[in-house]
Amino acid sequence: MSELRNYALVTGAYWGFTLTDGALRMLVLLHFHALGYTALQIAMLFLLYEFCGVITNLVGGWIGAQLGLKVTLFAGLTLQIVALGGLGLLDPAWSVLFSVCYVMGLQALAGIAKDLTKMSSKSAIKLLVPHQADGLLFKWVAILTGSKNALKGLGFFLGGLLLATLGFRPALWLLAGGLALVLLMTFLFLPREIGRTQKRTKFSAILAKSREINLLSAARLFLFGSRDIWFVVGLPVFLAANLGWNHTQVGGFLALWVIGYGGVQAFAPRLLKSFLAGGTPRGGTASLGAFALAILTVLIAIGVMLGFSPWLTVVAGLALFGLIFAVNSSVHSYLILAYTEHEEVALNVGFYYMANAAGRLVGTLLSGIVFQLAGLAGCLWVSAGFVLLAGGISLLLPRARRRMT
Repeated sequence: MSELRNYALVTGAYWGFTLTDGALRMLVLLHFHALGYTALQIAMLFLLYEFCGVITNLVGGWIGAQLGLKVTLFAGLTLQIVALGGLGLLDPAWSVLFSVCYVMGLQALAGIAKDLTKMSSKSAIKLLVPHQADGLLFKWVAILTGSKNALKGLGFFLGGLLLATLGFRPALWLLAGGLALVLLMTFLFLPREIGRTQKRTKFSAILAKSREINLLSAARLFLFGSRDIWFVVGLPVFLAANLGWNHTQVGGFLALWVIGYGGVQAFAPRLLKSFLAGGTPRGGTASLGAFALAILTVLIAIGVMLGFSPWLTVVAGLALFGLIFAVNSSVHSYLILAYTEHEEVALNVGFYYMANAAGRLVGTLLSGIVFQLAGLAGCLWVSAGFVLLAGGISLLLPRARRRMT
């Protein structure tokens, strides 16, 4: 019963954080686009966010193993509150250069916060699911990941709505206050010892990974880079600049995309049930999903280049992209835990999400550069190349089912 309570506390904290994270992303993107910033300048605002995510995941797993996952979760929530409050002090009278540096610095804190929170939450599942429960682990991972992304999508909509109704500063302060309540609940009721290892782990262990962990992490890097190349800057700027959508419409569309994506993730075990013949995902499952995604991305890029209806190519095409991507992401999220020993869960999950953050970092930078040079179609062609690389790497993953430990 205590395990269920702890799972609910960790999940609730992750949900609360994710809602503010999605809203923050949309608030910053739309606010600075309205101020006249270019696609590349907007992308620069998120670079330190993603870079700090890489570093945080690399060392965060080791910190969690030494001090416990409650410490890393608590630190993540606290830093996010600081970032939200600090952004609320942004002054429009400041110069462009100073404003960009200021926002990049606070976005760096938000990046550290996000990946401390994510690593803590995902690692906790492995510790709370009974040993040898392969199917149950896949189910719980899918539920947490799917619900998180659905709430992130809701956060996108909330960010656009709050910007349109309350304005930039009040919206940020409201989000900070709500997350402070989540932090208080986590601090009071979550056990301190969760996730702490009984043995001391050398710092060098953060890079000492098995072959399957390294391969899966590399595939994850290119998979998430492929999404963010068009999603982070290219798509919202395209919708606002090319299609004339307002803040609420852009936020609403991205929200529906991510909510649908999260819903598919949550139901991934059922969607794959017949394909897996009642089993659990293996390396071949991840490679097939990536190659299917690459074919779809190429078709969308061709449609955009030929000037087909944006509703058919961008809206419907990227909705289908989200479906396939969500299933593949759920498979990855299961495999990292299936490949991991209980004593190494925080270290391996941290390393894996370091690769995830590196993919987002590369994707974010390329989203601004490629969109400015070649538009949304260019972003999609580069995205297709990234997915092909993810699929190729996934071919090297173990095909046989590995026994959970």
